[in-house]
Amino acid sequence: MPILNWKGKRLAPPAPAALIQDSILYPNGLGYPKSNADGRIILGENLSIMAALLPEYEGRIDLIYADPPFFTNRKFPTRVGRGEDSRKPEKWKLAEGYHDAWSDLDAYLQFLYERLALMFRLLSPNGTLYLHLDWHADAYARLILDEIFGTEGVFINEIIWAYHGPSPIKTAFNRKHDTILSYAKSKNYTFNADDVREPYSPNTVATFKSSRKAGFGKVPDLERGKVPEDWWYFPVVARLHNERTGYPTQKPEVLLERIIRASSNPGDLVADFFCGSGTTSLVAAKNGRKFITCDESIRAVQTARSRLANTKTVFSFERDSAIKNEVVYESKNIRANISDGLIRLETALDVDFWEVDPDWDGKMFKSAAQSQRHARSGEIHFESKIKIGRAACVRLVTVDGKQFQLYVQAVADAANGL
Repeated sequence: MPILNWKGKRLAPPAPAALIQDSILYPNGLGYPKSNADGRIILGENLSIMAALLPEYEGRIDLIYADPPFFTNRKFPTRVGRGEDSRKPEKWKLAEGYHDAWSDLDAYLQFLYERLALMFRLLSPNGTLYLHLDWHADAYARLILDEIFGTEGVFINEIIWAYHGPSPIKTAFNRKHDTILSYAKSKNYTFNADDVREPYSPNTVATFKSSRKAGFGKVPDLERGKVPEDWWYFPVVARLHNERTGYPTQKPEVLLERIIRASSNPGDLVADFFCGSGTTSLVAAKNGRKFITCDESIRAVQTARSRLANTKTVFSFERDSAIKNEVVYESKNIRANISDGLIRLETALDVDFWEVDPDWDGKMFKSAAQSQRHARSGEIHFESKIKIGRAACVRLVTVDGKQFQLYVQAVADAANGL
């Protein structure tokens, strides 16, 4: 089998991160405070995070979706404004998203090689890896995956995700598709054909009704539908306003739903080590799967946490101990008032997400109530109906990604705005 080489190619054991559990989030208080977490969000660089997960998860993850940088050599900003006019990008409020910039192709291939090798180790014997790239590097990635999975592995599909949209290209056909490479460790991989069937087109149905010779004698079960081909058309998120978070290169939920339903079962463990906006973990949670996801960007992690707060899955938030805890303990810009079973927040901060631990023990933050700013309208509610114990803690995240925390020592103190 051909092997791709580049300058500096190597597989050295990476240093594992030391993980610290920061908090547990119970969506709308579901399962608070005793339910175990079925999901993990981790803040940290994914190479060291995956190395840290090996002792517990080697050979145990049923599905991995990887959406790494594409080798575009661009910087992608994220939209942090809310309620903005999508037709006027010159007025959008932007912040740093992520960089897809490299010194050369060798550096990018080494980055990809090290991470794909660890994903292979984490994948279960009947697990599947989906690697999402585009024309910049998908040909190189195919050779790297062939090497990593070896002769025992199975190349399942080269999936083309096609979409529409404007393009600045004037000297070639518009580049309007991504490539998703699908590999498995063995022939016994999971594939749930019946879970992803779609209706036949009206033209196909009409053809089979009009002629017995259609399909060269093969008559499909028209009511059951068909397994999709290896080319998929889904609109990009820029046109799906209800899903849009503002995080760059966000993938649509329908794309991940097809992958997750086809290649995992309820209760299986799904991982995405390039978390981004958190679509993989969100769709996994909605479909009854457990998940692990990580990103080195606090903005990405907070976006994912905010989206997952609307599911029914309890999940933990962890971080690499090498990353400084950036929670700012400051109460002068925040007031918390409690009356009639409601906690009300008063603040001049531009809050994007806030949550409450109603029975704060001073150690593990257990989020039992959450509220996030609506991506389109920009509205956020600053009150929550929740029973407060002897002490409580409120955490806030601003649209700039800054975090604040307020202790409420006792109900009497909270009523005075302390």
